[in-house]
Amino acid sequence: MANFTSIQAELREGAGKGAARATRRAGKVPAVIYGAKQTPTLISLEPRAVMKELHRGGWRSRLYEVSYGADTTRALIRDVQFHPVTDQPEHVDFQRLAPGEQIRVAVQVVFENEGTSPGLKRGGVLNVVRHTVEVYADPETVPEAFHGDLGTLDINDNIRFSDLRGTEGTRPTILDRDFVIATVAPPTQQSESDAAEDAAAAAAATPAAPVKPGAKGAPAKGAAPAKGSTPGPAQKPAAKKK
Repeated sequence: MANFTSIQAELREGAGKGAARATRRAGKVPAVIYGAKQTPTLISLEPRAVMKELHRGGWRSRLYEVSYGADTTRALIRDVQFHPVTDQPEHVDFQRLAPGEQIRVAVQVVFENEGTSPGLKRGGVLNVVRHTVEVYADPETVPEAFHGDLGTLDINDNIRFSDLRGTEGTRPTILDRDFVIATVAPPTQQSESDAAEDAAAAAAATPAAPVKPGAKGAPAKGAAPAKGSTPGPAQKPAAKKK
């Protein structure tokens, strides 16, 4: 049996931007519950209740029981709209859960045993490819999170979807491959140092190209030698004609 988080709401009247602005002026967050071939339900929420769920993390896969008046609806949070300046939530979209119908949901990935990973101990860097994984699942069995074990991973090892724990009863939206979730990459500083040494060695091994007379940067014919340079042998004066 899946765990549902309770959240309190109030019914609100009127749809549209004007009604939503009025709800915000009253200090509430406008929201809507849609789906399951039913008429959308317009509700309002306490801002603190919304922020509490957003700060918990994993809210996209959390199952909610939204109570308003004498009714309760099971739903998922599908979208949250924020104010462009204050970053405060301005609107919340809930999707109503229909019994027996699978839903598409993004489940958070939690990594464990970073302290015992041989690759991370040797200076490797954890490169997370997917922080969440989209799967199809029954509303009653949506997991709170998937778990990836880093305890045995060395440098260049990875975690794939088949390595995650807690995926029972779910089906990934990507079916054509066992996709990568995270890898342990080589140390970044070591890679940069090796690249710098290779560039320096290549520059030292390349001989300087000879400068042709008359080329740009070459001394002009008959010009005085540069200061500090060793003059070459003096030229003999031309013989006078008798």
